[in-house]
Amino acid sequence: MRKIDLNDAAFLYLESRETPMHVGGVNLFTFPARVNQERFMARLGSAYRSATEFRRPFGEYVTTGRLGPLGPLYWEQDEDLDMEYHVRHSALPRPGRYRELFALVSRLHSTLLDRSRPLWEVHLIEGLQNNQFAVYSKLHHATIDGVAGLRLTEAMCAPNRRARSDCSPLSLEAFEKFKAARGVARPRPVIPRERELRAVAEVFREQLQTSANLLNYLKSHAATWLGGGGGLAIPFRHVPKTSINRRISGSRRFVAQSWEFDRIHAIGKATGATINDVVLAMCSGALRRYLLAQRDLPEHSLRAMVPVSVRAADDYESANSVSFITADLGTRHADPAKRLAVITESTRAGKSLLTGLSPREATLYAGLSQLPMLLTHLLGMADRFPPFSTTISNVPGPRKQLYWNGARLDGMYPASAVFHGFALNITLVSYYRHLDFGITACRRSMPQVQRLIDHLEESVVELEEMAGLR
Repeated sequence: MRKIDLNDAAFLYLESRETPMHVGGVNLFTFPARVNQERFMARLGSAYRSATEFRRPFGEYVTTGRLGPLGPLYWEQDEDLDMEYHVRHSALPRPGRYRELFALVSRLHSTLLDRSRPLWEVHLIEGLQNNQFAVYSKLHHATIDGVAGLRLTEAMCAPNRRARSDCSPLSLEAFEKFKAARGVARPRPVIPRERELRAVAEVFREQLQTSANLLNYLKSHAATWLGGGGGLAIPFRHVPKTSINRRISGSRRFVAQSWEFDRIHAIGKATGATINDVVLAMCSGALRRYLLAQRDLPEHSLRAMVPVSVRAADDYESANSVSFITADLGTRHADPAKRLAVITESTRAGKSLLTGLSPREATLYAGLSQLPMLLTHLLGMADRFPPFSTTISNVPGPRKQLYWNGARLDGMYPASAVFHGFALNITLVSYYRHLDFGITACRRSMPQVQRLIDHLEESVVELEEMAGLR
């Protein structure tokens, strides 16, 4: 057995029928020209099912130790993994539009993963219009974060249309080939020698430094609670209650859309804002429009949890290596320039504070921050004391066009998790020449979430006009 890290285990503890804790997404492909599509899909399924040795933890299931469910959780090797169960084949009803695709993904994303098996599923979906097919992947958040999820797709695909591979992206073979192509060397066994052993004093010094840095971080939070802290936004403080901040059901709605990267980049260049700040302003304008239409726009601005990867460049093993900042979305302001200014100020303050922490400290802070969220969740009070209004995550993806055995990867649309207290998650991937948005929401709390797609486009146009680009 292998003990599950506390940050990863938190997603298992948070899980219930109403709050499934899996993530994933939809990869949209175009078939190669003049290919037998039936045979091609069969080959794709065979490739996924071909894995015999898996990268961690995709060949393992969750189990408990001597203390049972009250004690630590562990990964246990599955000696009888049923690949036919994990890799499934579906077909859309006619006419095979994106509407039918998203309806299917919404249903698939609503069901819990089986805890008695490794926590992942892959669904191969045919029957789309425009000579396309889709792959919907579903993996527990305890096994993977956004960056690690993208690496699964990159391990499967290649930037060369003519490249051929039948390796399963979940296999250890594909993983090692991917790391080798990135120049990541295999770890060498360590033979301890006296001069190489870290002194006790050095360990103690690092612990003291960590404590001091986290203490300074908490002091900044305390100053913000007392009315200081500049533009810093923090969880729970001045988070308004809206239709988004309700207890949720287990049913999900998933919608997706892409925007040209150049449009967003041009706005950032004209205003001096980062791409991420423009994305947040884009979402801010869309959410403001959505809540105005619902007659639910609050006095205080919405606050977004913005995950920040703290994964080292050579870290290919961690399941979750992420911290976060809180962004003030400025939704109480009608002026898009004012909203962008508020967003820029709050993200700059959050990033400045976070950059003072080491990756280990940032991860520790994220773990500590999860404790009050976990407590309100367990006490059934998450909707009364929401830590954020929503989650908005921007994951940097590959900037090259990718292919799987000649099939062109057209889009990578993330599907994420929602919680009691914030029924909406907006996650996007920057892939090739566009930004691929995946929006996941509670079906009961936000039955008209598809309107956010139109509102996002309206928000982009508004920002372009504000920046003098129209």
